[in-house]
Amino acid sequence: MSMSHLYGRRGGEEEDGVEMESFEITDWDLANEFNPERRRHRQTKDQATYGIWADKDSDEDERPSFGGKKSKDYSAPVSFVSAGLRKTAAEEKDLQQKEEGGSDASDDDVPSATPPSRGIAPKKLQKGNQWGNQSQRFAGGVQSGQGIGSWEKHTKGIGQKLLQKMGYQPGKGLGKNAQGIINPIEAKLRKGKGAVGAYGNERTKQSLQDFPVVDSEEEEEKEFQKELGQWRKDPAGSVGKKKPKYSYRTVDELKAKGKLAGRSIAASAGELAKVKVIDMTGREQKVYYSYSQMSNKHSVPDEGPPNMSAQEQKGSGFALPELEHNLQLLIDLTEQDILQSARRLQHEKDVVVSLSHESRALHSRLDVEQDAIQRMEAVLALVERFPSGDMAPGVGPSLQECAQIFESLQTDYYEEYKTMGLADLAVAVVQPLLEERLRSWDPLKDSSYCLEDIGKWRAILESRELHSSAPDSNMDPYHRLLWEVWIPVMRCCVSSWQPRIVGPMVDCVEVWAPLLPLWILDNLLEQLILPRLQREVDCWNPLTDTVPIHSWIHPWLPLLQSRLEPLYPPIRSKLSNALQRWHPSDTSARLILQPWKDVFTPGAWEAFMVKNIIPKLALCLEELVINPHQQQMEPFHWVMDWEGMLSPSSLVSLLDKNFFTKWLQVLCSWLSNSPNYEEITKWYLGWKTMFSDMLLATTLIKDKFNEALDIMNRAVSSGMGGYMQPGARENIAYLTQTERRKDFQYEALQERRDAESVAAHRGVGSGVPTNFKDLIQAKAEENNIVFMPLVAKRHEGKQLYTFGRIVIYIDRGVVFVQGEKTWVPTSLQSLIDMAK
Repeated sequence: MSMSHLYGRRGGEEEDGVEMESFEITDWDLANEFNPERRRHRQTKDQATYGIWADKDSDEDERPSFGGKKSKDYSAPVSFVSAGLRKTAAEEKDLQQKEEGGSDASDDDVPSATPPSRGIAPKKLQKGNQWGNQSQRFAGGVQSGQGIGSWEKHTKGIGQKLLQKMGYQPGKGLGKNAQGIINPIEAKLRKGKGAVGAYGNERTKQSLQDFPVVDSEEEEEKEFQKELGQWRKDPAGSVGKKKPKYSYRTVDELKAKGKLAGRSIAASAGELAKVKVIDMTGREQKVYYSYSQMSNKHSVPDEGPPNMSAQEQKGSGFALPELEHNLQLLIDLTEQDILQSARRLQHEKDVVVSLSHESRALHSRLDVEQDAIQRMEAVLALVERFPSGDMAPGVGPSLQECAQIFESLQTDYYEEYKTMGLADLAVAVVQPLLEERLRSWDPLKDSSYCLEDIGKWRAILESRELHSSAPDSNMDPYHRLLWEVWIPVMRCCVSSWQPRIVGPMVDCVEVWAPLLPLWILDNLLEQLILPRLQREVDCWNPLTDTVPIHSWIHPWLPLLQSRLEPLYPPIRSKLSNALQRWHPSDTSARLILQPWKDVFTPGAWEAFMVKNIIPKLALCLEELVINPHQQQMEPFHWVMDWEGMLSPSSLVSLLDKNFFTKWLQVLCSWLSNSPNYEEITKWYLGWKTMFSDMLLATTLIKDKFNEALDIMNRAVSSGMGGYMQPGARENIAYLTQTERRKDFQYEALQERRDAESVAAHRGVGSGVPTNFKDLIQAKAEENNIVFMPLVAKRHEGKQLYTFGRIVIYIDRGVVFVQGEKTWVPTSLQSLIDMAK
């Protein structure tokens, strides 16, 4: 097998006079590849051993075929035979002369000879009887439509995909409505061996029904001539020449083309459009008369001239290139003139539009300026109404009239009022009028004088944008007016004011505070009033002055607040010096100090009490003589009057150190001398009533009274003192139980109040306990303690409960815990501790 045979060549090519077989896809190739039941050529032993060097029996010079037939020997000499009739030598000579005669027609006009098709494989496919059903399947067509398209399983299925893109659905027929083919294509047998159409019309009945079109001989003749002209070099022949085709271009088309060309080029109008350009980039020198013309040399023409055949181009007897060039040049120049005129016209139109727009803008601006001039004239007329230096006093407008002028300026001419800063005129215009008005004003006698007028000017002049904190050039007009008119009047008033006569000055400041800016009010309080108060405090003597200091200091607390802090240390120092010789029997000290309790800080007040008051009260309690038969209570009352002034811890400590020690000693001595227990009980209850509930609720006081009860119980139990009254033991036990029950009831009430306050603070109104049992249950839930009643268990008619491991019962708001021998009352917190 030769290498040219392996790689193949296209049909019609000859090499060394030998015709080679081409490798094109033929029907035989398709039938062979898509036939799963084809016979396979069995390899011989020599082919398996030597491969391509096997001898000729292995068909090295021919492609293997399925028939097993020996291939043709191409190494033998070959005699070529023409496919048609052999021409004579004269005809061949004429044909050769005609080809050399100068036909310049391109090879594309002459149809190329079709390559010879491979015919060996189809012949084998048609002649071979050994194929059996294979020839029926591929050569004879598909039998009864079975297995159509089954060969696509060996490919990528492009046919099926194309059908589906065109609307085909698998399982349905073809056609617009998926009706499929009704009848198979009928074949009509031709009578003889002539060509198609040699024996007349060959259409079947089915084709006439499906396509009822009658073919006319004229139409067939025209179609034939048309198709025949496609194969000829000169379709018109020698009958005559074609008529010249003229192309016309209107001015609008030329303008449109000029606009498109103008978009791709920068500025091509003006002087640059008339520049002569010589193009030497090609083989020939070309001359252009504008850059736009040069830029269009490569553009594709809209309508090109009709293509002329080579014979017309060559055999034209009238050819004047110079004239054609001149005509084309005139046409190009005319087109350029038209385009230039169109551009100038468009430019002038644009200028007209721009000028008209600018004219309208100027007219509108002129109207606005005219309106502004009129408004300025009106504003000037209003401003001229204000009093000036040339006017005599009392001739110009009053304060109310000036206010009306400013209001009209703000409402009717707001823009001019803001842009021109007309508010600054108020200082120059209104200041003289206000000074004249406030010249005779005494703030301490009539604090609300001119208040309404100043409030009106505040609404007119005060700006919310400026927040000045000191007098400067950028001050608001209203602030400047107050600073230069109102503050001087108040400065004179404060300088002559007596701080102990506090009412008029406080009323004046409170009345004017809403109208004063914050920084002016601070300046008044800190720079004018507070220094006067400091000087007066320095002059105050608490021993000689009859007027208490708090009466003329405390009214300033809402206004001065923390600014009064510098005054407190001198006041405490002077009060401390005055209390050095004080005795608790003098109640005036408490009246002087009581207003300062909430003014001083808690630390400063406690330190003052510890230093100056508590030592005096301790001496008073030490001098107290406790005599059950003739008791003097005045010293004790002197001490207890200070309960609200002293902190609870300080008072409890004072009583513990200086009172309860002597009181318990007197009780013990009385119990050791055959006492009357009824008198002791009354004496005990009488002293207990001398203490407030707040003191009795403290742990230390409660423990002292419980200690007294324990002493009495021990005395009764031991029989100390000799003779004992009948029923004394029971009375003391009852007294002890009653007192402890009261204590527990008070504790339970206090805990209930605490729980209610906590629940109210949290906003849980429905969760507030309604009775003491609910409170105990809530506490048990909070501490994870089991609280439940004991079934059929009672004590003195009261239900018994289990609180953890403890058995309790509730009686009139008191919890009783089961002890070793008796039931003991206890507090709720103690109950929780025992349960844990």
